[in-house]
Amino acid sequence: MDATAPALADAFAVDTDVDLATLPTETIMGLAAGSARRMSCEAGLFVHYTGELRKREGWRAEGATSLEAWMVERCGLSLASARSFDHVGEQLEDLPNLTTGLSSGELTFDKVRAIADVATPASDRDLAEQAQGLTVRQLQDVARIERGAPRSRAEADHEARSLRFNDNFHTVTAQLPAESYFEVKSDLETRARALASDGDTRWDQRLCDGFLGVIRADNDAQQGGSPYVVVVHAPLATVADESSEVAGELESGELISGETVRRLACDATVIVALDDDLGHTMYEGRARRFPSRTQRREVMRRDRHCRFPGCTNVTFTNVHHIKPWGSGGRTDLDNLVLMCQHHHYRLHSSGWSMKGNANEELTLVAPTGRVMTSRPSPLWTTVSAP
Repeated sequence: MDATAPALADAFAVDTDVDLATLPTETIMGLAAGSARRMSCEAGLFVHYTGELRKREGWRAEGATSLEAWMVERCGLSLASARSFDHVGEQLEDLPNLTTGLSSGELTFDKVRAIADVATPASDRDLAEQAQGLTVRQLQDVARIERGAPRSRAEADHEARSLRFNDNFHTVTAQLPAESYFEVKSDLETRARALASDGDTRWDQRLCDGFLGVIRADNDAQQGGSPYVVVVHAPLATVADESSEVAGELESGELISGETVRRLACDATVIVALDDDLGHTMYEGRARRFPSRTQRREVMRRDRHCRFPGCTNVTFTNVHHIKPWGSGGRTDLDNLVLMCQHHHYRLHSSGWSMKGNANEELTLVAPTGRVMTSRPSPLWTTVSAP
């Protein structure tokens, strides 16, 4: 990384006291362009600093499982942004021209990211010069050319197949090979046309109903009913009282209305779990060492993933006592926490400590002395509020 990068970043002074309403549009556009250049300088510095952390694996000092996880916890980045910075930073280690272009503000991070994967020490200078006059989209085309001719279209389509769920937006995104795409499209359109409609139901909504019809028909065809379980946490009053508007919560999902809770209860098998007046599953105290199945479900609902700051691991997790059982710890929700295997081991190694109420806030102290905090899922605290 260019040693003058900090000086270059400091060279762009920002006057926040200026009344923008008094400035001409051309001046504001110039200020915005200058701000973008400063962003590029800062991105170059960030890549420079994190690159050194990557080399010395400095992120391990604060319990992170990777440089990406450290960026998420310490720098407040999303996992996608952290991955992007980490990947580009690793590629730039042998690309001085692209590195200098980024750190000087001449190239944006998006431009560098578009060509970093295909750049080599031999092509570094040429690509950095091309990037000066090309858009990000054009640089993506350059990268495709640099990669060479793709394999057969059918093979590439097959390897690119994917299906992803986004729990936040309730979307399903699929990338299908051509023949599979038209097979799915034809089937859903046929089902949508067959659905009765009052004329007001949009075509995209009818396609959605057709898609759900496929899932439900498959469930009905199975012996013994549907094998799937959807868990909803709700006060008993919400189920029993038609006028109740108290919300329920889908396990590992989100808040749902009282009306939706009652509709689900009408068609489902109802399992009753006794909660306290705040919606917390009953406590066990010293009556048993290992959490009950009901407690484990509640801890999963509260924590969603490993409670170590910055860790989003869900798969390899288990419920552990904050104050160990052998030292008098209780098998109560406020003393139980979801931890992945890696961070559970870390917390039992020398120099680490964790204390607090898992229902409210946990405090973790690293061997370096840095203090980190962890709180429950906001969804859990919303439903559990008095």
